[in-house]
Amino acid sequence: MNNGTVRANIKEGLNVGIVLKADQRTGKITRGIVKRILTNSSTHPHGIKVQLTDGQVGRVKEIY
Repeated sequence: MNNGTVRANIKEGLNVGIVLKADQRTGKITRGIVKRILTNSSTHPHGIKVQLTDGQVGRVKEIY
């Protein structure tokens, strides 16, 4: 598993596991394909924010 807190590790089309804003308390992982990277900074301590191809937005916790 690569580090989801580093923007350089995340590319469009990558299969990732994210935590949606609504699931932050439980930490439930939602899997999907990255459509767009939303975080502008090179790193983020809670994970890089992305939009999946199905429109869901969350922070990357796992890279598959």
